[in-house]
Amino acid sequence: MASIRRRPGTKNFTACFTDASGNRVQRSTATADRKLAMKMANDFEAVATKRATEAQFRRVLSDLHDQVHGSPLTDFTLKTYADQWLGRKKSETRAVSYLAYSSAVSGFLTFCGEKASQPIAYVTPALVASWRDASAAKATPRTANNKLKIVRTLLQSAWRDGLLPDGNPAAKVEVLSSADSIRRPLGLDEIKTILATANTAWRGMVLTGLYTGQRLKDIAGLTWNNVDLVRSEIRLKTSKTGRSQHIPLAAPLRAYFLGLSAVDDPRAPVFPSLYAYATKPNGSARLSTQFHEILVDAGLVTARPAKDKSQGKGRSGARERSQISFHSLRHTATSLLKMAGVSEAVARDLIGHDSADVSANYTHTDDKARRDAVALLPDVTGN
Repeated sequence: MASIRRRPGTKNFTACFTDASGNRVQRSTATADRKLAMKMANDFEAVATKRATEAQFRRVLSDLHDQVHGSPLTDFTLKTYADQWLGRKKSETRAVSYLAYSSAVSGFLTFCGEKASQPIAYVTPALVASWRDASAAKATPRTANNKLKIVRTLLQSAWRDGLLPDGNPAAKVEVLSSADSIRRPLGLDEIKTILATANTAWRGMVLTGLYTGQRLKDIAGLTWNNVDLVRSEIRLKTSKTGRSQHIPLAAPLRAYFLGLSAVDDPRAPVFPSLYAYATKPNGSARLSTQFHEILVDAGLVTARPAKDKSQGKGRSGARERSQISFHSLRHTATSLLKMAGVSEAVARDLIGHDSADVSANYTHTDDKARRDAVALLPDVTGN
């Protein structure tokens, strides 16, 4: 039976009650009110001996919190908190970052199912790890790790708000090894084969990818405002990190641009047939598909099965990944610069960084160093 006592020299009562194991337990009530202290002791015992349901337990804690502190406990479910967190992120981040946050969090909530409607404090490391593994099975370890980092940020915010008394459960989940990544750089002979197969627009896309190391979407979105043939450089702001890039034009790339028809409007796209995809929500996927078809025509990869042809994997199966893609040109550019003896600082400055924070704080190298580095890149347009 529950009781209360007051220790010598203290003004607040201590609750004495029996727990589920039959042991007598003492816990401070943090109050000098005898009637309230007795009520707390009875409530503690009711919860401890499991005579209260989960809902009653939370109601007891909320009532006690209200009586002691003057306000009830805030009962955040995982979904409620995630929705509010995403609402804040929408105004705090760029659109492309918000899409990544929203996609990762929505996938996590879907995976959690009914647990998403339970208190956020019920999220466990095991639950997060299971979701991480399920994400990797559908995509790649790298994709799963990127999503895990976003959920870590979400739950870290909940911890700072006092909703996770045992700490951030996602922080206890390790990232997956990406050692099984199969992406590789394109070789120079392979690039020459692609150039011989591609049409004029894609030939320019490949040359720009090789000699600038920039991403597919950013290259497809170039206008003549971005290309300065007088100063012989490309100026752009990357869509992924917002990093401002000033990249000297390698001689083969400059020759390609000079060979295109003159355009009076500086706002006109450099690659008109591809520009529209750079501005569409799913345009990058279509651009990737077109490049894959060029790789097939060049004999470097095998054709993908038709969408309506079953592969026996179901919708949840991991998609087939090619060893090479347009992003491989970015790896090739980095490798060529390093093999030419270009310093790490110059190579990183030319290619850019994946992290917006790193990019914003990275010191730009001088123009001469960048131009000297670009001049060392080989000419893939000759015989």
